[in-house]
Amino acid sequence: MLTDVEIAQSCKMLPIKEIADRLGIDEDYLDFYGKYKAKLNNNLFEKLSAKKDGRLILVTAVNPTPAGEGKTTVTVGLGQAMNVIGKNAVIALREPSLGPVFGIKGGAAGGGYSQVVPMEDINLHFTGDMHAITAANNLLCAIIDNHIQQGNSLGIDPRRILFKRCLDINDRALRNIVIGLGGKANGVPREDGFNITVASEIMAILCLSKDLEDMKKRFDNILIGYNYSGEPVFAEDLGCSGAMALLMKDAINPNLVQTLENTPAIIHGGPFANIAHGCNSVRATKLALKLADYTITEAGFGSDLGAEKFLDIKCRVAGLVPSCIVLVATCRALKYNGGVKKENTSDENIEALSKGIINLRTHIENMQKYGVPVVVAVNKFYTDTDDELKYVIEYCKDMGVTACVTEGFAKGGKGAADLAQTVCDTIDEFEGKTDFRFMYDTNESIEEKINHVATKIYRADGVIFTAAAKKAIEEIEKLGKDKLPVCIAKTQYSLSDDPAALGRPENFKITVRDVRLYSGAGFITVMTGDILTMPGLPKVPAALKIDIRKDGTIEGLF
Repeated sequence: MLTDVEIAQSCKMLPIKEIADRLGIDEDYLDFYGKYKAKLNNNLFEKLSAKKDGRLILVTAVNPTPAGEGKTTVTVGLGQAMNVIGKNAVIALREPSLGPVFGIKGGAAGGGYSQVVPMEDINLHFTGDMHAITAANNLLCAIIDNHIQQGNSLGIDPRRILFKRCLDINDRALRNIVIGLGGKANGVPREDGFNITVASEIMAILCLSKDLEDMKKRFDNILIGYNYSGEPVFAEDLGCSGAMALLMKDAINPNLVQTLENTPAIIHGGPFANIAHGCNSVRATKLALKLADYTITEAGFGSDLGAEKFLDIKCRVAGLVPSCIVLVATCRALKYNGGVKKENTSDENIEALSKGIINLRTHIENMQKYGVPVVVAVNKFYTDTDDELKYVIEYCKDMGVTACVTEGFAKGGKGAADLAQTVCDTIDEFEGKTDFRFMYDTNESIEEKINHVATKIYRADGVIFTAAAKKAIEEIEKLGKDKLPVCIAKTQYSLSDDPAALGRPENFKITVRDVRLYSGAGFITVMTGDILTMPGLPKVPAALKIDIRKDGTIEGLF
């Protein structure tokens, strides 16, 4: 059996200009990054501004498990399948972070015969967007510390600086550090720390900005800390937003690539959904909607995280309305939720499936609350039995939801053709009948908004706010920034804030330990559980299995 990277290396890619031609994009709107990658420049947005939008399809999933779900694989397979059944479709995805690529999760370019390519480039440096974000973030940090060193006319309190440096590699040693040591010439000593780049507010701003000018305004609005009088200090006060925007002038433009079957794919931005808002950029999604009749995008991790934030934050900011939600599940993951150990999830076990399927049911019910039709994609593994697949299909049917087995991993677009047709039929059936709505009103209090998500989506009995969280909320209210959406940072492995609580946990409350204002991004981040904004490496990092041969062939990347 070929590995993902071997499959990707053996495919026949078309020059990116030919992919652009299929979308009616003239070469003048392309900034080439080699033969198979290009950025779509701002002139294309202006040219297409009056064109009618296509239909938006969101792909999400049950809670991730070690047994695997394959959400990106299904997204790519569905996009390829749309073309198989004669539809004009574009895929819109996030960019992978180097953290999981070299850590434990691996790449994020799909799998098997449903991948975006060039896979190695996409999973590594790609077009440099991650590095531009890192540089812009760290420029602001350098300006902050230089301001303090050069006299501190703003009176910035070094003990109350909120904005951290970032790096797109998992490195737990950088979570808490002391900088400025070595004497007067080396800066003012203070405590600091690093986030991973995908958790940076700069990443969030990139993904929610409508254009370069909007991005600059959002940079100005970043709350970097407080002065000695307890008053807020914003990036605007430091005057470096223009320089930050300059570093981001290319990164703000979406990237055009293709799938193994030459389906166009726009990949741009990559915030994690457990610590950020988990979806690709507004610019990429809006551009895809102008270029195709169907845009297939995904939101990170399970629907309780990525989809909720996609719907309550991204759709609200960008004025997007999805036509259909595809919810990915696997028999293996549902059996794991039913109590089966990872090593036994390949064995047929209808009893465990019947217990664990409550996780799928909860995600279906949650997505239906937004007033959008749901289709379940049962991502087939070769170990799945006919009885197991039939059980899931019938269970969904009893709920009034159509479920469809998809085999995009093994068969590419042809293996997902039934899913594509089902999605198109569902969109046609509900055309003009949907009633899209948000889970909360942003004019409600911060506590009320958090409570809505916790009780309606996570199914918690309520929310516990620590003293630190209550104080943080009071400060945000004093700033008049409490009417923003909430972005809840929570474990991806459970509907609750306890990663070990599988299925549909009951009799629990969500504990909010901190609340942080991301005023540049335009949301309030809510920290629950033990979520870290700088992950660490596992005992055996994926980096130890990755290599490059003398002839340039990459091995071990997945």
